[in-house]
Amino acid sequence: MTTTTAAKAGPREWLGLGVLALPMLLASVDNSVLFLALPHLTADLEPSSTQVLWIMDVYGFMMAGFLITMGTLGDRIGRRRLLTFGAVAFGAASVLAAYAVSAEMLIAARMLLGVSAAAVAPSALALVGTMFTDARQRAFAIGVFTACFMGGAALGPVVGGVMLENFWWGSVFLLGVPVAVLLVATAGPLLPESGGEGGGRLDPASVALSLLAIIPLVYGLKELADEPDARALGAVAAGLAFGYVFARRQLRLAEPLLDLRLFRNRSFSAALVVLLFTMVMQGGTYLFFSQHLQLVEGFSPLKAGVWMMPPALALMAGSLLAPVLARSMRPAVIVGAGMVVSTAGFLYVAVSDDLVPMVIGFALGFLGAAPVATLGLNLIVGTAPADKSGSASATAESSGELGVSLGIATLGSLGAAVYTASVDLPAGAPERAEESLADADAAAAALPEHLGGELLDAAHAAFASGMTAIALVAAGLCAALAVLAGVLLRHLRPIGAEDADG
Repeated sequence: MTTTTAAKAGPREWLGLGVLALPMLLASVDNSVLFLALPHLTADLEPSSTQVLWIMDVYGFMMAGFLITMGTLGDRIGRRRLLTFGAVAFGAASVLAAYAVSAEMLIAARMLLGVSAAAVAPSALALVGTMFTDARQRAFAIGVFTACFMGGAALGPVVGGVMLENFWWGSVFLLGVPVAVLLVATAGPLLPESGGEGGGRLDPASVALSLLAIIPLVYGLKELADEPDARALGAVAAGLAFGYVFARRQLRLAEPLLDLRLFRNRSFSAALVVLLFTMVMQGGTYLFFSQHLQLVEGFSPLKAGVWMMPPALALMAGSLLAPVLARSMRPAVIVGAGMVVSTAGFLYVAVSDDLVPMVIGFALGFLGAAPVATLGLNLIVGTAPADKSGSASATAESSGELGVSLGIATLGSLGAAVYTASVDLPAGAPERAEESLADADAAAAALPEHLGGELLDAAHAAFASGMTAIALVAAGLCAALAVLAGVLLRHLRPIGAEDADG
């Protein structure tokens, strides 16, 4: 019997991984620092309330909408080539955003940043799979890749706070320029070209249908969390309808934009399902945790960011630990055990009254969920055919984007509903205070001190009830995911076991 093993990655590949991980770190930082910069740029550019919403959201809409298109484009023209083009565009858009002189100019720059990020993200993940053909090394490399993205969430508020204390609001966007320059300069010597074998032209109708499916769906889910109404429901319905038409068209095309045959692979589909619902849990709970820190504890965005670091750092630690454990343990066991830890963490949040225990509970919840992203992405990249790895990576990242939006919509709506149902407004308080904690906070500032204090006490108690409800639902979801992972992933062996057997 002959034993064939994949070639081990060397120093060039590990240096290349560092280059690929930097944009993921930056993308996460870039998304979080804008929350800190918003008051400053609002005072300078004087955008309307609608323009503020577009400044905040258009980046995510464009990135989510173009991921599938860019993933397939990288498969056809070359992933390193598309990565380089995306980096150049990201750097240029960063400069445009930094020196924007109007709200319209900033919105346009944010749109370009989103499209550029969609070009970079799936190409980078697909290249990791190309560079690390050894199963164990690939799993650890994806762990590093994932940890860098999670690290951006922890570093964003801190980095942004420091820069805003010393420079103008546009400086937070200039962080993208040196990273883009480094990526372009090192792509040739450090990153291999992969893909680009042809495969025909992109189908314009499929591109349009994918945008008409993803963007309204993400928009509608976000709006459902803020203000459930007919417009939000209509956007979700339109997105689902266009998604159905998109899927039907892909099944008829010889060269589809998204090859739905990928979903026939049991490991691929199972990883996507578990990843989707894990991101639902993370998106919803992280939103309420950040609101608690700023609206209940009264922390500044910078201080809130510091208190949010333990859960983010726990995610990083879990992302790095999971592939090491997976060398000797089955993925189903790791993911299932992790979800049991998450269940315990969110149950602890549900019974916590003080901040420190709450932070510990969230850290445990996110630590236990970390293996899903690392091992799930490894499964998706490792099981997809080489000529479809960009498309597969884009599908995984789209699943993550949709999961976060769905979590914010569902768990956010649940928390808001519990708040409204349980808040006991004192006599003389305006009715709008029962809509949200933010409204109660604003109303209390305009009331006499005694009445304002009573209103805030009632609002904080109602918000705590909403937090408890969300934590309990998250714990239940994690318990269900532990069972689901055990069922869907039970056929998978420890990473590298096949190579060891020969």
